[in-house]
Amino acid sequence: MRDFHLPGRSPVHATEGMAATSMPAASLAAIDVLRAGGNALDAAVAAAALLGVIEPHSTGIGGDCFCLYMPAGGEVVAMNGSGRAPAGASLAALHRLGVREFTIDSPHTVTIPGAVAAWEALLRAHGRKGLDELLQPAIRAAEDGFPVHSRVAWDWAFEVEKLRRTGAQAFLPDGAAPRPGHMFRQPALAATLRSIARGGARAFYEGPIAADMVASLRARGGLHTEADFAAGLHGAEFVAPITAHWHGHDVWECPPNGSGLMVLMLLGILAGLPEAPDGPLSPLRLHRHIEAARLVYRDRDAFLADPAQADVPVARLTSTPYLDALRALIDDRQAMPHLPAPGESLLPAHKDTVYLCVVDRDGNACSFINSLFMSFGSGILAERTGVMLHNRGFGFRLEAGHPNCIAPGKRPMHTIIPGMLTQAGRAVMPFGVMGGHFQPMGQSLFLTNFLQYGLDIQQALDLPRVFPFQGEVQIERGLPAAVAAKLAALGHRLRVEEKPQGGGQAIWIDHARGVLIGGSDPRKDGAVLGY
Repeated sequence: MRDFHLPGRSPVHATEGMAATSMPAASLAAIDVLRAGGNALDAAVAAAALLGVIEPHSTGIGGDCFCLYMPAGGEVVAMNGSGRAPAGASLAALHRLGVREFTIDSPHTVTIPGAVAAWEALLRAHGRKGLDELLQPAIRAAEDGFPVHSRVAWDWAFEVEKLRRTGAQAFLPDGAAPRPGHMFRQPALAATLRSIARGGARAFYEGPIAADMVASLRARGGLHTEADFAAGLHGAEFVAPITAHWHGHDVWECPPNGSGLMVLMLLGILAGLPEAPDGPLSPLRLHRHIEAARLVYRDRDAFLADPAQADVPVARLTSTPYLDALRALIDDRQAMPHLPAPGESLLPAHKDTVYLCVVDRDGNACSFINSLFMSFGSGILAERTGVMLHNRGFGFRLEAGHPNCIAPGKRPMHTIIPGMLTQAGRAVMPFGVMGGHFQPMGQSLFLTNFLQYGLDIQQALDLPRVFPFQGEVQIERGLPAAVAAKLAALGHRLRVEEKPQGGGQAIWIDHARGVLIGGSDPRKDGAVLGY
């Protein structure tokens, strides 16, 4: 239990249903759906759609999603709602256009958005309600406006130059980023959402909405066609989740092209190390975690790709002999001066995504993540429809022969990862930690804080975070100075991050007592609500 003399949040307790999202209005929308007879998946889709309006830099219908869903009495199912490169997007075609490297606002980084197709496919298979009903909160917020929250306004202010450069003036009211409390309206997006509510995902991938997105991309030199978008209508697919047993529980992740594989690798390495004697903020604990992450992210950059077009050796990377070999490289006395193979992460930092989770009265559990990739994605706005297009294709490599090299119809390496924890065949916790490349590190920190070091669900999210990235260890200002000094003495190059690392949500299902216990990250504007 936390010290009530100090600032902080307590875990939230409920019995009938619970939602944890990065915005209070989205959590409330999810609860409203549950109270109206919807299940956890219905509520998650409603919340995700609303977040695409009220947290517009992080997510939207111009992006992708992944989902883990466990129906009560059933098995974990995984949805890959990530989009594919256009049919014309070959390495040779890009070279002919003079493209040798991507910029974050390039039309060539825009893959076909997969979220809307995934929402519809999920609801058709496991939901009780349709998009016609579930999009109503998002439509109202886009039409009537919403007050910009503090963290959203802070993040928005970092992107003013990007939005000016891409011509997305609709997101710069009065020429600037909105301040907290500003009522921001998106009438064009409201009309688009109404069309999807009436006509389903087809209204997004075919007809005037798709034509506007294609025209916006081609005006900037994109290779997209309306046929590419039409193919995206059926692009979302159910895939077999991957899992590992850890600390008496089964940890479930979406398979590649997502990065959930890295969580299982990290936990596998850490499982063979003894608990640090000085607790979760022990320099030794953090040093081991950092070293394990350096090795795992090295492998991510070497192997992670679309398994439909490349060999991703999941079984070998998660095998006991391989993880034992990685663990043996960790020296408690010093940081590795060099990794056994070059590279840690070759991609630029980004931290904008939304993660949410919902559990309903029947015990259905949903772990859901939706993203534009970087803040405001590519910054390319399809103005007539109000759709901000993501830049998930920035995850591709422009290196011939690399497993993750861009190719027609290929999915890029993805950072967004929902998580699910089960025990004895029952869901016990949907969880996730958003934050770009940080996500595998964030999930593994959260799980070890919670299950290994015994912090409550809120404390496990609150604890200061560290992340090895591009040869440095990014640390939050909340990390105690004495701990930072000891990490530096072990050979880690530390850098205090301007933005905090990610943001997470989790809901623990206490089956014995019939109680739901939720936590929401204070690094975001969000909240847990239950009833």
